[in-house]
Amino acid sequence: MDVQKLILRSKSRGECYKFLALCFHLPQKKLFLNENLPANLTSALKHVCPDAAEYSTQMGEALSQYSDEELSIEYAKLFVGPFELKAPPYGSVYIDDGRRVMGDSTLKILKTYQQSGLTIKDDFKELPDHITVELEFMYYLIFKELEFLEKSQFESANDIIKRQGIFLNEFLGQWIPPFRAKIIEDTGNEFYRLLGDCVFSFVTNDMEYITILVEKYFPRSSSGA
Repeated sequence: MDVQKLILRSKSRGECYKFLALCFHLPQKKLFLNENLPANLTSALKHVCPDAAEYSTQMGEALSQYSDEELSIEYAKLFVGPFELKAPPYGSVYIDDGRRVMGDSTLKILKTYQQSGLTIKDDFKELPDHITVELEFMYYLIFKELEFLEKSQFESANDIIKRQGIFLNEFLGQWIPPFRAKIIEDTGNEFYRLLGDCVFSFVTNDMEYITILVEKYFPRSSSGA
């Protein structure tokens, strides 16, 4: 295994998760543009998922078509409410029976965070399975992987990579397809339609990458729990 190549790819993967999480925050067009969010996302995606980079490039172009008010209204309609959410950004709605928040999968994901040494702050206002939280958790796991790789602690790095695969298969990767479908079905806003395509393309690609990486380099008998 080429460790330096793995490090470079993981750095790009981590940036993709971080920038995608930011895209699902309450939109501030000036902030998005000043921080070159679509451009930075595209730059990272080109290294790991060129198909998704096509969507993020178009996201940057679409952003200029809308005012802050238009973006905020669409964001609320899709992800916040106060009426029925068009595309609920919570994993349990898609994974658990009954389309409800705080289902069994929410409690399971909270336990996953705790097992990774993370705790939810008392003033944290979102649920543990919100899209931004799950994307940021993947960023955290990749950050820890890079720490281990750069210290040549390969067994610990292997464990973290397997944890990424488990998380994607049990949580984020499982509900991204129907979440994306709801966005496409219920929005005429080009920016959010493209964001749905982008996150779907990248996450499904990353799931395949992790599966191949684990099967090729890491023994199945090693602990990944």
